[in-house]
Amino acid sequence: MAIQSLLFLSLSLFLFHLNPSSAQTPVKAGYWSSDSEFQVSNINSALFTHLFCAFADLNNQSNQVTIDPNSATLFSTFTQTVQQKNPNVKTLLSIGGGNSNSTSFAAMASQPGSRKSFIDSSIQLARSNGFHGLDLDWEYPETSTDMANLGTLLTEWRAAVRSESSSTGSVELLLTAAMGFSSIHDSESYPVSIVRDSLDWVNVMAYDFKGPNWSNVSTGAPAGLYDPDSEFSGSAGVDKWIGSGMVEEKMVLGLPLYGYAWKLVDAASHGIGAPADGKASGEGISSDDGSISYNQILDQFINGAGASSEYDGSRVTNYCYSGTTWIGYDDVQSIAAKVSYAKGKGLLGYFVWSVSGDDGNWVLCQTASQTWN
Repeated sequence: MAIQSLLFLSLSLFLFHLNPSSAQTPVKAGYWSSDSEFQVSNINSALFTHLFCAFADLNNQSNQVTIDPNSATLFSTFTQTVQQKNPNVKTLLSIGGGNSNSTSFAAMASQPGSRKSFIDSSIQLARSNGFHGLDLDWEYPETSTDMANLGTLLTEWRAAVRSESSSTGSVELLLTAAMGFSSIHDSESYPVSIVRDSLDWVNVMAYDFKGPNWSNVSTGAPAGLYDPDSEFSGSAGVDKWIGSGMVEEKMVLGLPLYGYAWKLVDAASHGIGAPADGKASGEGISSDDGSISYNQILDQFINGAGASSEYDGSRVTNYCYSGTTWIGYDDVQSIAAKVSYAKGKGLLGYFVWSVSGDDGNWVLCQTASQTWN
């Protein structure tokens, strides 16, 4: 019996190391943004294990984390609201975002006193508003000094969270961060070993590779899992993280519930890489960057304008076109393929940005959850 038990234990350990994420609860996460005007009560939280409430702000004078007074009630009731449909869902307060001031984050992270103000206020806000964790969305640290200071911030943040839990007897807050590639601009790299050791996981933003504002002369896959013509793709980003020392079971793959719209030079030339003249215009399309949510793509173009839709399995992306409007986005085929990739790669799970982009039947989030299962 002793030999059998030893063999069983050895086999169990072997299987765990073969696929570490199989021994953990997978992450099926989604971000909700207060800018979206999407009601928190409308979130189908049964489809998620974790939901991020975005965004809290960094006060560049006090270096404290704050919540916009106009959103205070939504944030304070967020956890209670989403747990009505799913009592087991965990919530995290996300800080920063794409519209935040990167310089303010760099300044905060550069000094011990300002880091402490940030850390202490974030923990207090998470506890007082009923969140189970905290999420950092600093877009982006740009210099080697920024990266080093980020590492110090994360180390101190984890120590403070652990100390607060120990002193109060409460469950330790989750700590996560949204990050892009393991290297930024092919020059500065994240402090990967510190990120790995300090965070519960990293939300890898595997999107915004192509868009009409920065790749305006031809169409492209905004969030392709693969790209035969470029090093910028979801799989390339994951491989860079792993190659830099990140473990698979601390990575969560980002899925965008939006796309980008280009204006074709010639309506008859409508494949990926077709000549384009910047961003398109139309109902639902942002005039700033040409972005458009998945539900608007369905309503305004595929169902409304009868746009033709295609799936490119070599890149793992969908696209549609109507007249001179061309939109690259993710639909059920690419979502399913990406989730299958994430699970097969041994990643911890996936997240969506943002929940307001799905259609009324939650088809993309349903597809993601069912595919993982």
